[in-house]
Amino acid sequence: MEPRPLHIAMYPWLAMGHQTAFLHLCNKLAIRGHRISFITPTKAQAKLEPYNLHPHLITFVTITVPHVEGLPPDAQTTADVTYPLQPNIMTAMDLTRDDIETLLTDLKPQLVFYDFTHWMPTLTKKLGIKAVHYCTASSVMIGYTLPPARYYQGIDLSETDLMEPPEGYPDSSIKLHAHEARAFAGKRKDTFGSDVLFYDRQFIALNEADVLAYRTCREIEGPYLDYIGSQFKKPVLATGPVILEPPTSELEEKFSTWLGGFEEGSVVYCCFGSECTLRLEQFQELVLGLELTGMPFLAAVKPPVGFETVESAMPEGFEERVKGRGFVYGGWVMQQLILAHPSVGCFITHCGSGSLSEALVNKCQLVLLPNVGDQILNARMMANNLEVGVEVEKDDNGNYTKESVCKAVSIVMDEENETSKKVRDNHTKLRETLLDINLESFYLDNLCSRLQEIVDEGV
Repeated sequence: MEPRPLHIAMYPWLAMGHQTAFLHLCNKLAIRGHRISFITPTKAQAKLEPYNLHPHLITFVTITVPHVEGLPPDAQTTADVTYPLQPNIMTAMDLTRDDIETLLTDLKPQLVFYDFTHWMPTLTKKLGIKAVHYCTASSVMIGYTLPPARYYQGIDLSETDLMEPPEGYPDSSIKLHAHEARAFAGKRKDTFGSDVLFYDRQFIALNEADVLAYRTCREIEGPYLDYIGSQFKKPVLATGPVILEPPTSELEEKFSTWLGGFEEGSVVYCCFGSECTLRLEQFQELVLGLELTGMPFLAAVKPPVGFETVESAMPEGFEERVKGRGFVYGGWVMQQLILAHPSVGCFITHCGSGSLSEALVNKCQLVLLPNVGDQILNARMMANNLEVGVEVEKDDNGNYTKESVCKAVSIVMDEENETSKKVRDNHTKLRETLLDINLESFYLDNLCSRLQEIVDEGV
């Protein structure tokens, strides 16, 4: 029997990476006839509209984000503020709770997908709606940092403890280095909106959900999904790889012309996402490392801390030395189209989940250079477990050098290197699996069936 169409509400964290990830899933659900009410601020709606492929089934419901002291006027998402002000956006989002309750009462969805609003399950239980925690970060990280086995050890969990995975974790090769464990330990004590500890917010959001869902497939994260299910004792669903539809637009001429001037598979592309801002010394080591490879390169990175433009932060003489083969751009780029360009042979990525999913379905080789949070554990999984990329070496303080950047690129681009051969073979196999036209349908059909069961029978 065909599952009946569901009415699903979505209220993701007010960061564009989360908003777009939720909308990508909405597009897949709409293909199967489900109706979605996507709750979002007005400014975010304007950015999301072009990506709504099924406007007859996906409706944007706009909300007013209350002003919180310390925020600029009309700040609605993290795109409107600097990184240190993001907790204030979370506080503002918490203040929408009464409005969300009114909306959900009127909309009467059967399920709500959410992530950072830890109060959502309490609200939905009162309204008879099922709460689905949809996590855009990897289950590798959630399983490492937030299972009950780890959480109940308290906020004073030591750096040494965090260098090892928790008991029962599926892969002992995935570990944190000392400087990373130090940062994770510190994060446990940080507040993130409304004087709520970041780890309390995340754990409550997970622990009180009716069901947990992850933007992944079992072919990549199966053991970690099972571990989370056993830890939280609730259903864990994989939405599948959620491969993006090819963009309808074309690559900007300045990029297509420049990339078109190089041989197939010869260009190194580097991008660290829309929210990563490097310190000056790391920015300069990165671009000098690209220069050191001797290969053509395109780097789309934000100006470093304290600089207005990438040009003003360049090492002395750099632009003259790389003229004609190096292109450093400080703005936003259409990454999907760049990764698919025939001349791109290597991708240096910060290992955000979205970037990795885009990279794995393309032929370019992966160099892994994580910065913070789940990016680090994503990189370990890609390098140590799946062996589809090479991670850049860092020192005890977490800094990389131009030599370590160059070394990682040289390894993956050298087809005679044994590590490169293994990485290329593994990447090819995984890409073929992910691009199997039946894979996504299998996961989405299963997801829809399970959601229907949860609505009909309860959990």
